[in-house]
Amino acid sequence: MSDMGVRHRDITGGGARAAVFGVSDGLVSNVALILGVAGAHPSAPFVRVAGLAGLIGGALSMALGEYVSMKAQRELFEKEIALEAHEIKTRPDFERRELVQLYRRKGVPKELAEDFAEHIMGDPELALNTHAREELGIDPSSIGSPIQASSASFVSFGIGAIVPLMPWFFATGTTGVLLTIVLAFISAASIGALLAVFTGRSLFKTMVRQVLLSGIAAGITYLLGHLVGLEGG
Repeated sequence: MSDMGVRHRDITGGGARAAVFGVSDGLVSNVALILGVAGAHPSAPFVRVAGLAGLIGGALSMALGEYVSMKAQRELFEKEIALEAHEIKTRPDFERRELVQLYRRKGVPKELAEDFAEHIMGDPELALNTHAREELGIDPSSIGSPIQASSASFVSFGIGAIVPLMPWFFATGTTGVLLTIVLAFISAASIGALLAVFTGRSLFKTMVRQVLLSGIAAGITYLLGHLVGLEGG
């Protein structure tokens, strides 16, 4: 029997999370936009332009939003880690006592807690990593990459958004609408399956939830587009 243990995926960098939700957001938002525009019965080129605008604008918005969010989070973490490093350097005895109290609260006997703290404080890098994790809940080696997260958001949103747009490069009218619905259904189910694998949740429930949410968004916008088209006519 192997003693390697269970390997866990590193999901703290932001890229995996951004990619998963980027594909889902791209699909849902652009299928809703495309069917909303198509519901007004315009020409195929008009639907294509709207879909491309939704893809590019949405992907850029997702990427920039993810970058700003992750950048702000990283800067906050870096500030807190720097403050902790300063405290360890200027007040080592106080920080050692903090570690002792922290381990005592976790049930570690006093003498053992003091030995732990003494050993940890003897290595500045280990001390900083330990204080950051135990006091701040931060792992200094994994505080997220804004570039990674924003790039993943941009690419994944584009992948999700291009799927419902593809039929409008060769189809028009009702055919384009039906093909978009079919592709969106298959893609939503596939995304649901991937989310289930990624999160460990129920495969069936996750797929149904993804399909229903996508269908509701698309149905509402198509109906509104259809009503607007009728009024305009």
